[in-house]
Amino acid sequence: QVQLVESGGGLAQAGGSLRLSCAASGSGVLMSAMEWHRLTPGNRPELLANITSGGATTYADSVKGRSTISRDHAKNMVYLQMDSLKPEETAVYYCAGDLYIPSRGSAYIWGRGTQVIVSS
Repeated sequence: QVQLVESGGGLAQAGGSLRLSCAASGSGVLMSAMEWHRLTPGNRPELLANITSGGATTYADSVKGRSTISRDHAKNMVYLQMDSLKPEETAVYYCAGDLYIPSRGSAYIWGRGTQVIVSS
């Protein structure tokens, strides 16, 4: 079964850091352009960052300078390093992106999310 699985969420203090990971599973599956999103308790969705296959990155203004998206093609993993966390960044963080699936071609897939709670 093809899926994206996030990990690394949890409880952090304001000003602290977390590193989120996203793994693609499935035989022969390859990641293409990938993204990190979050959904706040008020159900406000936000695209945080994306990274192309070649490694070019873009960031939302809300996380620019405090977050870094990266990837490891060999491991089929994407990461989001978040620093200087704020309580209002408490949210469920999702990995999403284009996957090449040998039996289907390309598909845009969402992970199930990982909860991040930032305490003040």
